[in-house]
Amino acid sequence: MKATLFPSSFDWMPSPLSSVSSHHSPKLAGRLWLEANLSLSQEEKVELIEKGLLTRVPALESNWWGRRCRRCGNTTERLIVPWPCGCGQKCHYCRSCIEMGRIASCTSFLLWTGAEPDWHQHVDACAWTGQLTPFQKQGANRIVDTVENNGRLLVWAVCGAGKTEMLFPGLERALALGRRICLATPRADVVRELKPRLQQAFPHVDIAALYGGSDDVDDGAQFIIATTHQLLKYARAFDVMIIDEVDAFPYHSDPKLHFAAARSLKRTASLIYLTATPRFSLKVSSYVKKLPTVFVPERYHGHPLPIPRFLAAFDTKASFQKKQLPKAFQVWLHNKKTEKRRVIVFVPTIELAETMTNMVEEAVYVHSEDAERKEKVQRFRDKEISLLITTTILERGVTFPSIDVAVIDAGHQVFDEAALVQIAGRAGRSADDPNGDVVFFHNGKSSAMVRAREAIQDMNRRARKERR
Repeated sequence: MKATLFPSSFDWMPSPLSSVSSHHSPKLAGRLWLEANLSLSQEEKVELIEKGLLTRVPALESNWWGRRCRRCGNTTERLIVPWPCGCGQKCHYCRSCIEMGRIASCTSFLLWTGAEPDWHQHVDACAWTGQLTPFQKQGANRIVDTVENNGRLLVWAVCGAGKTEMLFPGLERALALGRRICLATPRADVVRELKPRLQQAFPHVDIAALYGGSDDVDDGAQFIIATTHQLLKYARAFDVMIIDEVDAFPYHSDPKLHFAAARSLKRTASLIYLTATPRFSLKVSSYVKKLPTVFVPERYHGHPLPIPRFLAAFDTKASFQKKQLPKAFQVWLHNKKTEKRRVIVFVPTIELAETMTNMVEEAVYVHSEDAERKEKVQRFRDKEISLLITTTILERGVTFPSIDVAVIDAGHQVFDEAALVQIAGRAGRSADDPNGDVVFFHNGKSSAMVRAREAIQDMNRRARKERR
């Protein structure tokens, strides 16, 4: 896919054709509307188009260089294919963004081209009364400055640093300035966790949480929390864009999501990246000072990150073939039950998650294809479950107090350095229990395991050094 050929120009997007304001503006502005999804009567649509407040734009663009999907930026020919839709023309549709609904050559978007909406200027919007640590204050001050100056910023903060709380001053400042905000993240689980926390912190702000299957609808909310896939619906919508877990799958490896994020920004906007494990390209941009960066090397409670222990389990494959648990893991798990500790066990495959659940008493599994995933995660959060077996879907962005963590077959290729750092970061997140146990069970240490442990040790050293 070649969306990167057109990363930010969006020259096809019409400039406002009218300075006329309308009560429709907050709901319609900044969206790529398919007519079927626009909850207006036909008479209202016609009236708005005649007044220049709505403009039709073809969803698939054809030019001398070929075809381009205007929703996701795709120009790859094998992903824009013929479709016998019966419209009477040689119709094509885009397969790259088909998960968001089919768009074809005969499809048009309706774009708001009236006056920009005036968003409410909230005074003292934040109801959170907690205190930031000195490291958190450094990060928060840089975020506020970035919001005020429409800048760019990488917030490189260790797992458990309290990134959400660090955002509060910047969010409050943006709302005071009457700006529209989007907090985007690759994972739906993170959206579900963030919504109640942010609604509690900003009780008088209209917040919508958008992900596949969510109950919320964006009817003109000033604050959007969304998966990065939802950004495919937006165009020049947000004054402030925060991308949490920017290194996570699928965002970091999917060009159409980068395209959508760039297009969803207004021409003048702030862009803030949050992560504990930036990928190589972001690290390079940070090191050469192309991307302003603030580093937060310490957890909010001041305790160091748990250092993973490596335990050999060379019988892993043979044990599972015999429907048995690896011996080293059996011993570890028995000790945890004796200590009455709650445990998350990370496994490399869905099949192994389901297999292990049948082998461990009272265990519950979750994975990406689990229809009850949301309910199970909540039950674990509510301490109704003491042992949760999961794939990497829970490696980041979710917080469970007082847990220990195990990784089965930690040398598996699915567990790269970033994943292992994030997994280790699930332990020790509570100030009342900051020293969680993290064990990588392996049948041969991988370079990713070694690098992950070294990265965690380096973060702890940096925190000690900067605290002096």
